[in-house]
Amino acid sequence: MDVDCLAQYERDAREGRAEALYNLGLAYSTGQGVGVDLIAAHKWFNLAAVRGVEAAKGWRNQLAAEMQPSQIAQAQKLAREWLKIFK
Repeated sequence: MDVDCLAQYERDAREGRAEALYNLGLAYSTGQGVGVDLIAAHKWFNLAAVRGVEAAKGWRNQLAAEMQPSQIAQAQKLAREWLKIFK
């Protein structure tokens, strides 16, 4: 995934597009175009799940099994902060 594609997903995510939220979760969980970042991936999957993307729930739960409780808490905090801005 290239930088332009990621930037487009980020723009689409700010507009509330669930598929973009999910795709950002995939990018950060697999390192496609960005470094692997489980906290960011969990955040994006959580936001996608809130928007009704069923597959995001499975990915989020899988990541949570690999994360420390403090990392999950940080990801959830970031998701809440994002929702306050881009609801």
